[in-house]
Amino acid sequence: MKLICLTFLLSLSIMANAQNNFKATQIKFERVEKAYAEKWETLQKFIKAAGYDNDFSMVINAYKTEGKLEVWLKSKSDKKYSLFRTYDFCAHSGTLGPKVMEGDGQTPEGFYFINVFNPMSSFLLSLGVNYPNSVDSARTGKDRKTGGDIYIHGKCVTVGCIPLTDEKIKEVYVLGVEARNAGQDKIPVYIYPFKMTDGNMKKYAAQFPAQINFWKTLQPGYLAFEKNKTALNIKEVKGKYVLK
Repeated sequence: MKLICLTFLLSLSIMANAQNNFKATQIKFERVEKAYAEKWETLQKFIKAAGYDNDFSMVINAYKTEGKLEVWLKSKSDKKYSLFRTYDFCAHSGTLGPKVMEGDGQTPEGFYFINVFNPMSSFLLSLGVNYPNSVDSARTGKDRKTGGDIYIHGKCVTVGCIPLTDEKIKEVYVLGVEARNAGQDKIPVYIYPFKMTDGNMKKYAAQFPAQINFWKTLQPGYLAFEKNKTALNIKEVKGKYVLK
């Protein structure tokens, strides 16, 4: 029994060190170090004023039509996320509707998570999104390439990504590093064509009728987060998103 307990405690210690090492590794890069020097003190003041603990988790909601990226935070002791910051896209690419194939210039629509922290990006700093997922691959089919390399990044240029100003990506990147360092392995990124109210669904379905069936698989997730303010349990089933 003592051996099992010691092994368990050692595992917890290794996990904690791995999490703490993430920030330590990131901050060795000059751009991340500079972002922390410029943004972290002020962000900490707002984090504290909003009532969050230092160890928080994070959800990102992005809306293509509105050109808004929302950062939602939650302390470990909280049951629900609350809105912390809203950032404007500083450029747009493509039109409404999901990304279908490589080179179409479309920003994806769907339920993703951050899978890359790039401190040496050609666009200052960038957070990679795990496009394509199985829903994207099913849509594209076997005869076309899905494309990839979808990021939230700086520099205000884009071909399918979500661009922010350099000052804004510094904040989002730092917040992402903090959430990841606190143990959040997968930071959700929910990308919607627009705020998916019934009114907007009706409006944009008339303009983009080919997308309505796909958008109907996104709306339940949007409505669930609006109602519950909790991370979504979304499954990818036979090329469709299913809310559990």
